[in-house]
Amino acid sequence: MIIPYGKHKIDSKDVKYVQKSLKSKFITQGPAVKKFEKNLKNKVESKYCVAVNSATSALHISCLALDVNKKSLVWTVPNTFVSTANSALFCGAKIDFVDIDYKNFNISLTELKKKLEKSKKEKKLPSLIIVVHLGGNPTLAMEIKKLSQRYKFKILEDASHSLGANYYGKKVGCSIWSDATVFSFHPVKMITTAEGGAVMTNNKKIYKKLRLFSSNGITKNKKDFLINVKQPNYYEQQVLGYNYRMNELQAALGISQLTKLHKFVKERNVIANYYREKLIHKKILFQEINKNTLSSYHLFIIRILGKNNKKIRDKILLGLKKKKIYLGIHYYPVHLQPYYKNLGFRRGNFPISEDYSDTAMSLPIYSGLKKKEIDKIINYILNNLDEK
Repeated sequence: MIIPYGKHKIDSKDVKYVQKSLKSKFITQGPAVKKFEKNLKNKVESKYCVAVNSATSALHISCLALDVNKKSLVWTVPNTFVSTANSALFCGAKIDFVDIDYKNFNISLTELKKKLEKSKKEKKLPSLIIVVHLGGNPTLAMEIKKLSQRYKFKILEDASHSLGANYYGKKVGCSIWSDATVFSFHPVKMITTAEGGAVMTNNKKIYKKLRLFSSNGITKNKKDFLINVKQPNYYEQQVLGYNYRMNELQAALGISQLTKLHKFVKERNVIANYYREKLIHKKILFQEINKNTLSSYHLFIIRILGKNNKKIRDKILLGLKKKKIYLGIHYYPVHLQPYYKNLGFRRGNFPISEDYSDTAMSLPIYSGLKKKEIDKIINYILNNLDEK
């Protein structure tokens, strides 16, 4: 039996929702997408929601709606999926990175403050910072918001991992500490729409831009028309947009899945707590979770410490793979990907992210993972750490 690092859970209720959508009058641009958007914004307590076909699309239109262009400089972390950084490049912007925190694996406040102060002196401040909630663990949002007010940059939350998480009692996605927040509904995430994503915001102007960019730049709302045309069925293309719309089948699945979000996050936290209880070892470093934070635990990440830590980590990964247990590495640093090395980035630029990538691994965590499967993973890891 194969044990992946993550997978979706589809039940009969989900199937019925999708079947009902298939039998309806719409399989695209119908009522299900609107209902999913409404339910999602209510769930995370945000004013506006735009559902799209992937989190990559969501990141792209977010950058566009936040006025990222060829004159912009965007910062993010190296320890993320490439889409986070790519979204800025799609808009013609320049990209740079801020190293991560050794303990919580998110953007380092210390490194961010140092880089902002240096960049202010050099007059090269970013117009946008994309913060990533790695594994479902929210960043220190309030502190970053304070910095944004001082240094005049916008904030986009890449919350692809953290639907269902909260920070100081506020739900990730409420966007009170950012301009917009992006979610992913890929099958390994907390809920799935097969593929899919969404952008949350409290700013009506940003929301309208998101709508335009996600739907070919077109509006059919007469109140927003730039030209006074009385022709029936008239519509306007006002910007160069994209066909990033979510379809009705995806939305129907999302509506059903969203009702189980609390249950899914609770199950992931139970598994995470069990890992933490059983994997106590001097060679293991857990991701630090702020005491005022609830992680959604999209990922359960540990780092191997001590002598030969990369060698030991790789041995564990390969040994479990032979047993059809697949752990993950999240992530190989973006700046060391060939495309980004061609932009001038090199090993040594962001040492904490690089060391993290060499020593971290994501253990299986998902709804339905059995205790005996978890114990098998735990025992294998501990046995390999204790070898002399």
